[in-house]
Amino acid sequence: MTDTKNILMQEEAAAAAPLTEEAMQEERSAYQKRKKEKMRSQKVRSITGKVFIYAILAFYAVIIIFPFLIVLLTSLKTYQDATHIPFEWIPEMGFTGDNYAEVFSRYPTMTALLPSIVQGFLNTLLYVLPPTILGLFTSAISAYAFSKLRFRAKKWMYTFLLATMMIPGMIMLAPQLALYDMIGWMDTPLPLMIPGMFGAAACVFFMRQFYTGIPDSIVEAAKIDGLGFLGIFFRIIVPLSVPALLAQGLLGFIGGYNDFMGPLLYLQSSDLWTLQIALRWLASTYGKQPNVIMAACVIALLPMLVVYFICQKFFINGIVTSGMKD
Repeated sequence: MTDTKNILMQEEAAAAAPLTEEAMQEERSAYQKRKKEKMRSQKVRSITGKVFIYAILAFYAVIIIFPFLIVLLTSLKTYQDATHIPFEWIPEMGFTGDNYAEVFSRYPTMTALLPSIVQGFLNTLLYVLPPTILGLFTSAISAYAFSKLRFRAKKWMYTFLLATMMIPGMIMLAPQLALYDMIGWMDTPLPLMIPGMFGAAACVFFMRQFYTGIPDSIVEAAKIDGLGFLGIFFRIIVPLSVPALLAQGLLGFIGGYNDFMGPLLYLQSSDLWTLQIALRWLASTYGKQPNVIMAACVIALLPMLVVYFICQKFFINGIVTSGMKD
């Protein structure tokens, strides 16, 4: 027992004794080595995770871009190469731009002044821009009222508004068609323009989410300064919500630009056709010439690509911030 106690006492004394310079240097070296190994393993895991994520994103990007690439290549081929089976990435007869010239040489009627695709594009802008701008204003001011004002039945009204988003649009086609025919709006652009000027429930929802993130103290300070409802909205709320407004406006414009069912139901005259109906007419006319049809699709797609690339920054910021709250 005495020997055991002596050994334990010697070990405790050695542990309590100060480390020599060599021992301290070895301890620091071991610590630095462990730290470097830990950082190296973390870096390897980080790089592996990023490679995995980028691989998945690249895979999905290829899946999304692949159809557009086929459309673009087909639009630059001759009829023989476009109908060749299997599909050829590099055509035997080379690429050509004659298909685009063919698209711009087709008129819906003998008396038409503009090609069908040009007339359809201009009509689309005429039918879509006014309801997009006015509808955005209506939705924004409604969202401001739901987020910052106090009035009776506000929650019930907002709940009812959101409930309308649950109704499929196809269910309303028959009643709308009967109503517009009754009031004489058929074969006019009014059914495509007037309803959209009163806003959209989805736009009100997203804008309300954005306005909820604006501190109430700013609104209260503006009231103390003497600003009224419209003054606060135009001078404070609108400047703060430009990205969200642009994002929602772009979404509304894209929806109207790509609308096919409405113009198909309400427009019969060729001089009233939208771009989507003009594409349908070209597809029926050139049903056996996929190269010409693909050229028309590329022409119709280009304006949306230009708008998106110009407004991309505002679009992404508006989508992100619309769902944020304090």
